[in-house]
Amino acid sequence: MEQKWSIRLIRLAAIFALIGTYLGSHMSGSGSYEYRPIHAHILLVGWLSMFAWGIFYRVFKVKSQKLVTIHGWTAILGVLGLTLGMWFYNINPFNFSSTFTLVFFIVGGTTLLISFALFIVVTFMINQKVDMKK
Repeated sequence: MEQKWSIRLIRLAAIFALIGTYLGSHMSGSGSYEYRPIHAHILLVGWLSMFAWGIFYRVFKVKSQKLVTIHGWTAILGVLGLTLGMWFYNINPFNFSSTFTLVFFIVGGTTLLISFALFIVVTFMINQKVDMKK
């Protein structure tokens, strides 16, 4: 199970890295920095955190497979929810109501916070280190 989540998280991290660097390039080229917080969070939680979690799951076996799955899904949904919510809240490209954008942003951020808390629990449930020579 860890191997499956490892590659999922690393692939998503790579996608977020491309999106984040594209936003940075766009801002630099256009001279407009309205995407700055979104760019930063996509790179920090989308690229850096997901990549780190993917490597962790490649290196360690975890006692609870269900917890690995719950952490993986909360990580994905949290990163998507936080970054999309931030985009909706700060830029509001679709003219959503302010209540909707705020709630979307809060739910995404809270889901990501839960993911980080679950990861702490996961680190204490290590069964063994995976043999990397395979």
